[in-house]
Amino acid sequence: MTELLTAAQMRAIEQAAIDSGEVTGLELMERAGRGVVEAIFEEWPELSKTSHKAVVLCGPGNNGGDGFVVARLLKEWGWEVEVFLYGDASTLPPDARANYERWGELGVTSPLRSNFEASTVEAHVTVDALFGTGLTRPVSDLGLALLDMREQSAIGSYTPREFRFGVAARVVAIDIPSGLCSDSGRIIEEDGFKGVEQDVAAARSSAVDLTVSFHSLKLGHALREGQELCGKTVVKSIGIDGRDCPALPQDEVVRLVVRPDWPGKQGGNHKFSHGHALILSGSSGKGGAARLAARGALRIGAGLVTVAPTPGALQENAARLDAIMLSPVGDAQVFQAVLADERLNALCLGPGLGLERARDLVPVGLAAKRATVLDADALTAFRDDPAALFDMLHDSCVLTPHAGEFARLFPDIAEKLNAPATKGPAYSKVDATREAAARAGCVVLFKGADTVIASPDGQCAINSAAYERSAPWLATAGSGDVLAGFITGLLARGFAPMQAAETAAWLHVECAIEFGQGLIAEDLPEMLPAVFRRLGA
Repeated sequence: MTELLTAAQMRAIEQAAIDSGEVTGLELMERAGRGVVEAIFEEWPELSKTSHKAVVLCGPGNNGGDGFVVARLLKEWGWEVEVFLYGDASTLPPDARANYERWGELGVTSPLRSNFEASTVEAHVTVDALFGTGLTRPVSDLGLALLDMREQSAIGSYTPREFRFGVAARVVAIDIPSGLCSDSGRIIEEDGFKGVEQDVAAARSSAVDLTVSFHSLKLGHALREGQELCGKTVVKSIGIDGRDCPALPQDEVVRLVVRPDWPGKQGGNHKFSHGHALILSGSSGKGGAARLAARGALRIGAGLVTVAPTPGALQENAARLDAIMLSPVGDAQVFQAVLADERLNALCLGPGLGLERARDLVPVGLAAKRATVLDADALTAFRDDPAALFDMLHDSCVLTPHAGEFARLFPDIAEKLNAPATKGPAYSKVDATREAAARAGCVVLFKGADTVIASPDGQCAINSAAYERSAPWLATAGSGDVLAGFITGLLARGFAPMQAAETAAWLHVECAIEFGQGLIAEDLPEMLPAVFRRLGA
């Protein structure tokens, strides 16, 4: 796992290092500026071979101080550098003021005005050092140069490259692109302002080319618009540890889901030693989702998988399934009898189940107290009375809602999440999923390209399908059913709910990457053997 920090947590780590005498704030700023220059030259090696022109936009805080260091280092490298300061130099924080003065010894600082015309400036690199992680207020009304570039390119006035001072121009953000909340990945906007947050396609076109973060990624890099607007994101060390920071309890830190340690089977020479998963299915013509989940559960390593359709759908499922067994379930009484077999240790309730059937059978499944995944119809069936569902849940459950299902179960939480972000730190998908997990009393996996997984005790992780793991073709009918099956199969194998959800989500994306464009849901389970081989499992 990799830590994803809030702005406050990052400040706590830095302040602890300063207070201990390990480093000074000025030294941290110097290291950050050097990290940005290193990242620029690593990304575009040709820029280090001769002089070029840079425009550095500095804000009124320590992010602006980092910008002054970048400007000075590029100037010393032989570049032509122009710096614009938004705000009054006399109000800069002490370390930023010191670097402003060091820059002043090399050149002249130009004021950045609200009517600044970005298109009149030409540069090979523009550095956004305006606000960084500390942004708490909207900036769209300021007419700042970099934001104008992003917004105007997004609405189609110019192609992004044309607007960025010609085809060779690059835009580099320090910490996070200005305008984004680093805790939520949301654009902070004025009340009633319709910004690029409303259009993901526009967000893609308005992304910066490179974002340079320090010590660790921030939540906003992996959430919401942050995934689109940050462009390529790299992390540079500033020489501090932070793992033992007393102001940073580890149980409060959100983790980025990374490669699991042991996704393959471990020991056990009998099929029942790897668990028996049961996937409830619906009526005739409605069994495809359950079959996808069942295939996922079997491929991920459950020893046995049984699909339980209505009696009338038995023949159609038998024609489509071989290694997967069948056990018809017509009503609650039959379902209770099937669950008398205690070797059935994991259940998947919901995919293609039907709302009436879900209302009848989900309570029976939950009363059996087996590890259980609830998805699709098992969630929507209780939209009129979510509390009734929550009363039945237990700590071995995993809920897997997409945004619509989340809003049906947790309407008040969804309302907060979907409200405009007018100040920072904004309410985030992490906040929402943690609150939902605490209310439900079980693990909640809130699906999306920024899948957030939380447990009732506050543990939280993000499985990001962005940057080098971007797989937009995963947005296809049935892929969520396969994910439910992956989680169910891992639960059958004995994984704890949080671990099962995290591992399944990571493998789900890896399977999509393995296949590539043209993916349909049926392809996902078939990619698992190749992914396991690549992982050495």
